[in-house]
Amino acid sequence: MMAQDGEESFFEKEREKLSREITSGFEELLSTTNGLNRKLEEVVGMTREYETVASLWRSFHELMKKSDLPDGDTTIEERPPGLPGTGGHVVK
Repeated sequence: MMAQDGEESFFEKEREKLSREITSGFEELLSTTNGLNRKLEEVVGMTREYETVASLWRSFHELMKKSDLPDGDTTIEERPPGLPGTGGHVVK
């Protein structure tokens, strides 16, 4: 509704002002959400990388445990106490 002298009414000015604020708020929210999504994707990617490295170290550890077994023995349960720092080492 236009005032009689061609200017916008107070209500129309306030409505436009609030519409701009809401639009600006949504744009900021969208930008922040996109940034959050990028960070989450980075974290998921890093987690996958750590899983690969952990799997590699696990394979290496198992290989080393098997190489320490006496000749002809294929069971790990019967081996002597483990290495220091692994929880299986016993000081006598």
